Amino acid sequence: MISRLLLATSATALLAAAPLPTKGEPAITAQTQRSGGVLTAEQTALTFDSADLAFEVLPETESLNGVATLVFTAKAPISRLPIDLDRNLPVSAIAIDGVPLAPTAWSNPEGRLTITLPKPVAAGGKVTAKITYGGTPHVAVKAPWDDGMVWSKTPDGRTWFATTAEGYGCDLFWPCLDFPTGEPALVTLHITVPKGLKAPSNGVLLGVDTLADGRTIWNWRAKHPNTYGIALNVGPYEEISGTYKSRYGNSIPMHYWYLPGEKAQAETLFAEFAPTLDFFESMIGPYPFGDEKLGVVETPHKGMEHQTINAYGNEYAKAPEGFDWLFQHEFAHEWFGNQLTAANWDDYWLHEGYGTYMQPLYGQWREGRARYAAMMQGERTSIMNLKPITQQRITTEEEVYELDKGGAGQDIYYKGSWMLHTLRALIGDKAFFDVTRLAVYGRADPKPGNFKPRFGSTKEYEALVRKVTGKDYGWFFDVYLRQAALPELVETRTGTMLTLAWRVPGNGAFPLPVEVQVDGRTRTVPMTGGKASLSVPAGAHVVIDPDSLVLRRSIALEDVAAWKAAQAAKGKPQ
Repeated sequence: MISRLLLATSATALLAAAPLPTKGEPAITAQTQRSGGVLTAEQTALTFDSADLAFEVLPETESLNGVATLVFTAKAPISRLPIDLDRNLPVSAIAIDGVPLAPTAWSNPEGRLTITLPKPVAAGGKVTAKITYGGTPHVAVKAPWDDGMVWSKTPDGRTWFATTAEGYGCDLFWPCLDFPTGEPALVTLHITVPKGLKAPSNGVLLGVDTLADGRTIWNWRAKHPNTYGIALNVGPYEEISGTYKSRYGNSIPMHYWYLPGEKAQAETLFAEFAPTLDFFESMIGPYPFGDEKLGVVETPHKGMEHQTINAYGNEYAKAPEGFDWLFQHEFAHEWFGNQLTAANWDDYWLHEGYGTYMQPLYGQWREGRARYAAMMQGERTSIMNLKPITQQRITTEEEVYELDKGGAGQDIYYKGSWMLHTLRALIGDKAFFDVTRLAVYGRADPKPGNFKPRFGSTKEYEALVRKVTGKDYGWFFDVYLRQAALPELVETRTGTMLTLAWRVPGNGAFPLPVEVQVDGRTRTVPMTGGKASLSVPAGAHVVIDPDSLVLRRSIALEDVAAWKAAQAAKGKPQ
């Protein structure tokens, strides 16, 4: 394994002489910043079989060196390999199927490393590329809201390092296929770190090798990791571990790596692992990576759903709901993001909407409906309705998460969550969770060993709702996913007659039933054709949707948002 990490002495000397990069440096190209989007024929011609990734982390120079051995199967004839890799990590050598290439056989002007193969590969053929590279990787400005390396120090001055890559992509630190369906089937990692530091990462620990100078190589193996789910974490970690006895009969290793001096707080967080896992297994289905681990590592950034090694940086915050929302949210992504991965960034509400909905659902599981209602109302105030959740095209990550790029931003979290809340009330708990299991596992009877990570889409999800319920709910998704404005329920009361009518963008059909409470008695109004009239006694007290089951326009919340904006414009506290 040591031979994988031989460094070019001249390159190391140059790095040692250079100043350390500041946040946002070195600059990255538009190509590297981009993740996903429309793919070329060369990209879609590749199946990513495996990646063997050897890294050496060099904290003193804040640099990284690596050797990546990538195996692909050609789905169509290929003569070139298009590999995404930040040009700040220049390539020093490439071998194809064990034969070294001349430097003229590859180029990387903008962040897509293009390798001309010595000879074409026919459909069904395999090709192995060994890429040696290294340099100064991009430093994140404010991880995880932007991406890159996070170089930090522990309170006692030791190295504390992490990577984040969801937005800009895996090419920030390893050669990859930077789009959602570019997942490798198997990844093996060898992470060399200075003496006294540890490197928890994805999957199963194969072993730790100690070198003559005290450095250690941490060897891990993970199956079907999400493209941005590969993570490097380096620090003087201490560890808590245990085993969860699953209701499905298997035993799941649990590990938490935390900073020295935090044992009591770490133990409190670790105590949440088993009950949270029990919640997900009881409500959704088997933990998807039970044969690897439930892993969490403390990081110098807020958090991220790195598969089986979720990043945690919530500083052990306390909350009225009695559990750590950040740990729970990132853990939710093991099901919604890592097991079920949206094939197109445009469908990432499947990750974030479900991931967000799992917090109030867990609140209900722990404490009942009052906690669920309180948490849902907390989410409701964050819905913006500026852009539709989906754009119905192939998008990049930025075009989904960033408002100025046309994305829905935080609405894929909170509006997605509220849409699921409304859907659950509409089709009922059994149908809702049947749909969820089919979306996550691809089957209704998931058990450890009978499923593997899969790709999903909005189109498939709608089809699953139709399959499970026997009804077409296209009108529902047309409004909540494909329109920005919320449906408005118009109430008119004349004498003893109450008339309700849905007003939706485009004036299409919207027959969403509504509960109406009259003098304390609640009934469900069908709203056939989007309208309904009912007789109510004169002077009766009427409450529409008393349990807030429906996501609809709220003039009160719009007024609050306008007032806050006006206060902010005046420079006044809100």
